[in-house]
Amino acid sequence: MEALSDLNTFAKTLTEKGYNGYFHTQGAYAGKLKDSISDYLESCQKGADTLPKQDLLLTGYLQWSGEDKPSVECSMWVNYLNGKFSLNRMEVARKDQFGQLLKKSELTNLSLIVVPNAVEVIALVNDEQKQNVGKISKRFKL
Repeated sequence: MEALSDLNTFAKTLTEKGYNGYFHTQGAYAGKLKDSISDYLESCQKGADTLPKQDLLLTGYLQWSGEDKPSVECSMWVNYLNGKFSLNRMEVARKDQFGQLLKKSELTNLSLIVVPNAVEVIALVNDEQKQNVGKISKRFKL
């Protein structure tokens, strides 16, 4: 079993690996990784939410170039137990400007130590091969 990390260590490690954008914890509490989780846990302590769940869902964009361009979304399932965190699995999806799925990849049996950096995860769903349309000669050959 993976060693559990406190919130500061967990957020710092993922931020250093390139997961430095804005996230939502449990579908709300937008903010940087640490802030989003902290806001969720604080809300639970104040009674606005129920007790903190053991499995937290963090969602956010790893790549965003505007509403009219494809984007890469990331969902992380994080185990939370007695104030400690560990990363369980991650799903990365590339979607077009209309929200239609172009490519999806799932990483399982992760730990905070072996999770790939954000650039590597984005590469899993980006198409490396560009189609060269228009390079075909339209002349007739004899």
